[in-house]
Amino acid sequence: MNTTASIIILGAGHAGGSMASALRDQGHTGPITLIGDEAHPPYNRPPLSKAFIQGKTELDALLLKTPDYYAQQGIELLRDTRAVAVDRLAREVELADGRRLGYDKLIIATGARPRTLPIPGIELANVLSLRTAADAEQLRTLFAGKGHVVLIGGGYIGLELAASAISMGLRVTVLEREASLLARVASAQLAQFFQEEHQRRGVRFVLQAQTVKLHGSQRVESVELSSGETLPCDLVLVGAGVVPNVELAQEAGLTCNNGIVVNIHGQTSDPDIYAIGDVSSRPLPLYGDRLARVESVPNAMEQARLATAHLLGRDQPKSEVQWFWSDQYEYKLQIAGMAFECDQTVVRGDPASGKFCILRLLDGVLQAAECVNSPVDFMGAKQLIASQQRVDLQVLSDTSIKLKDALALPA
Repeated sequence: MNTTASIIILGAGHAGGSMASALRDQGHTGPITLIGDEAHPPYNRPPLSKAFIQGKTELDALLLKTPDYYAQQGIELLRDTRAVAVDRLAREVELADGRRLGYDKLIIATGARPRTLPIPGIELANVLSLRTAADAEQLRTLFAGKGHVVLIGGGYIGLELAASAISMGLRVTVLEREASLLARVASAQLAQFFQEEHQRRGVRFVLQAQTVKLHGSQRVESVELSSGETLPCDLVLVGAGVVPNVELAQEAGLTCNNGIVVNIHGQTSDPDIYAIGDVSSRPLPLYGDRLARVESVPNAMEQARLATAHLLGRDQPKSEVQWFWSDQYEYKLQIAGMAFECDQTVVRGDPASGKFCILRLLDGVLQAAECVNSPVDFMGAKQLIASQQRVDLQVLSDTSIKLKDALALPA
């Protein structure tokens, strides 16, 4: 166990901030340098699209640790600082200002950035994406001006922003290029439920929409679609997914494939370099060691724990069931597991009641659960997914039987 190694963490988001704290909590006494390109200490990003934009919370409340925590723990936090190269032979990180910092172990937690769209007019003012606190602060100001917002992308971030915008009195149109919302990340039943709930509150959806041009003199004034329709607007939000920030890793010769490829411990193709969080492509043991890039706070925290334990020579924590959440209006969606391959779907409860679960299985084994306002079922579903045991479909659909008790019943 090496508790005195010099460790550099590139990226001061949830993954990097969590690992810096975990290292100290687990007894690492050597130097830790945490490098981030934002002005703020590590903070919690998910509330940016909800409570923060709506003015219900401020950034100070979202910080993972108090600003003085890092100095107290002997963690050197470099803000507004960008790494431009990793020299594996010299074991050094080069910063944009020319400094070179040596390391024994390097953690890459550089996250991801919003995908840009090759659309004429994308450079106009009031065309924004949401990733950082600075983005959210700008959006909060623009949302306060009311008007019409066009959201390009019908994924979770787009729907959360639509809910926030409607709650703040804006008119909202969501453009989605697929034939349904959440096409790549949710069941058809869940997508239909949220589409109807948003429409009930006034959100307009244009599906199979292709944006061809943004018009305006200095700021965006309208969105032109391939159908010929033109939508006047005051603001355009682009939520077309993200791209992992792998450039440093690629230039350093690390193996990358839709993210930096790592093993279950977070180690890259260089055993002295780890990658965690949105930037990493990691094994998922519950799904046949399939590699996937998982964009979630729980995943970032799990990988921080796994990498910390391995780096310090401690017992490896048990791999967790992946989980996610989304808050839209009065609905809390909690998702357990990942539906890579499914051949059966069970709807548990009545979607019309606003409290239900959609369970997705493969060969009788639960793979994923989408739970709306059903925290008890969500916890039970996590246990079922972790067990990898076959379960009876009638038991799953019977709301008088708790999901956590399904394991005790014959399949």
